[in-house]
Amino acid sequence: MTGIPAEQAPTLTVGALPPASPSLAALAAQNGEVQAAIRTAQKMLAAYGDTTGFDIGQYAQGYGALAESLRILLRALDAEPTCDFLRSQEVPGSRKNPSDRRCPAAHAEDPTGCNGPVAVTILDAHNAGADGCEHHAARMLASLDGGRVYPLPDAADGAAIRVFKAADRVRPFPWVNGPRTRDEQLSRDEVRKRGERP
Repeated sequence: MTGIPAEQAPTLTVGALPPASPSLAALAAQNGEVQAAIRTAQKMLAAYGDTTGFDIGQYAQGYGALAESLRILLRALDAEPTCDFLRSQEVPGSRKNPSDRRCPAAHAEDPTGCNGPVAVTILDAHNAGADGCEHHAARMLASLDGGRVYPLPDAADGAAIRVFKAADRVRPFPWVNGPRTRDEQLSRDEVRKRGERP
């Protein structure tokens, strides 16, 4: 025996113990997901990081690819934002009035503002897409070949149908000035009426 008196171990309050460490398997799985998400983000940034010379379809495809790779990365980090958070985010406005806040479907050169909340998703022929208000979604749909429109879960009834019908009467890239004489420069409605003439 030693001549040193025994001391009581310090006590801790309830809940003061450190949390249990995650298992090695869980850490390895999370690390694998993070590494896969990083590789995906790097590939998408390499493919769509430079938008020089992109048309509206390529912008939409790039936006969709980059947004999805960011979601994958956030999900791997267990930090994915809620849908309400995503829909509350707005993108910068037009060149004519940069203080405007507009939906992701609004083209950078389109001077018009949104007409309501983000309600639908527009997809191109390659399934790249953007969410938008009904106004900008119709303008984007009119500018795409093989585009489709889908309502978001919290959209007002008939939103996708209204966008589809409106796009039929909108000319592609309606903010571009100049003469429009060829079929691909006119609205689908105008092209149909051209074909109905005697």
